[in-house]
Amino acid sequence: MTAKDFRRIALSLEGAEEGSHMGAVDFRVGGRIFATLASVKLGYGNLMLSPEQQVEFCAERPEIFLPVAGGWGRMGITHIRLAEADEHVMEGALHAAWKRRVALHVKKTPVKRTRKAKG
Repeated sequence: MTAKDFRRIALSLEGAEEGSHMGAVDFRVGGRIFATLASVKLGYGNLMLSPEQQVEFCAERPEIFLPVAGGWGRMGITHIRLAEADEHVMEGALHAAWKRRVALHVKKTPVKRTRKAKG
């Protein structure tokens, strides 16, 4: 797979938009980043997973997934080796990152309350 495939799959997810953060291409849903191509020159896409998801992905397919170095990696940010991933793996990984951001966005969106009409 390539960065072009990563972009195509990321943008196929409902509500996904391409943006830029610190000079790198990113993919957002609800204004929140779920994936980036910040490490594309190194052959990686980046996924915003939970630490628990990261452990699962890395354990299942260590030849494809690895934590980003340092603090970002400890927070769940995960590299996906573009050249090693196939369509099915990339779709699943991007969907997992997208779904996590959608769930976090829904939790943080305040519920609008309306007053009942008197009478």
